[in-house]
Amino acid sequence: MGLFDFLSDKGEKKPVAPAATPAPAANTDFFGNTNQATPNAGDSYTVVSGDSLSKIAKHHYGDAAKWHQIYDANKATIGSNPDHIEVGQVLTLPKL
Repeated sequence: MGLFDFLSDKGEKKPVAPAATPAPAANTDFFGNTNQATPNAGDSYTVVSGDSLSKIAKHHYGDAAKWHQIYDANKATIGSNPDHIEVGQVLTLPKL
């Protein structure tokens, strides 16, 4: 069998189907790295002087009583006392 024997083959050939590319998984970038953002992540907000979680909730959601949702989403940043937020902290405001 020679190098060019495939040219003399008179049989009908079908083209090779391209390999199927898998759809990227949710929350992955071009390189396949998973996005660290949570599925319910919303906007971010930087705390300014005079802010409280209830003021932020009132401004962002229209209801000051929703401060619990902001606190729950930012416990690692805020700490154990929701009354103690610091100027410059960047908080995630979850989508409700």
